Amino acid sequence: QVQLVESGGGLVQPGGSLRLSCAASGFTFSDYAMSWYRQAPGKEREFLAFIGRTGGDTNYKDSVKGRFTISRDNAKNTVYLQINSLKPEDTAVYLCFAPLLGFWGQGTQVTVSS
Repeated sequence: QVQLVESGGGLVQPGGSLRLSCAASGFTFSDYAMSWYRQAPGKEREFLAFIGRTGGDTNYKDSVKGRFTISRDNAKNTVYLQINSLKPEDTAVYLCFAPLLGFWGQGTQVTVSS
């Protein structure tokens, strides 16, 4: 069955960095574009970044451009989200999503606090 398993979240100080991973299984990963979203407490889920099947096509929510980088390794069936210069307002559950499958991972918590 389709599975998306995120990892790499945690507690980090403002200004720090994290690399989130999303390991995919149960489908031919290289055939599907992938996205990252996040959901903060009491807020709607918001789109962050998209990457095409080969990794050559990416786009980002305007407010995270320059700090967030999405990438993928099709040999490892994994999509990544590098987040730099973390801010307290980045605190949220970060989820990966396979748009054409309509399938979400369970998410990984990122907390930015001193």
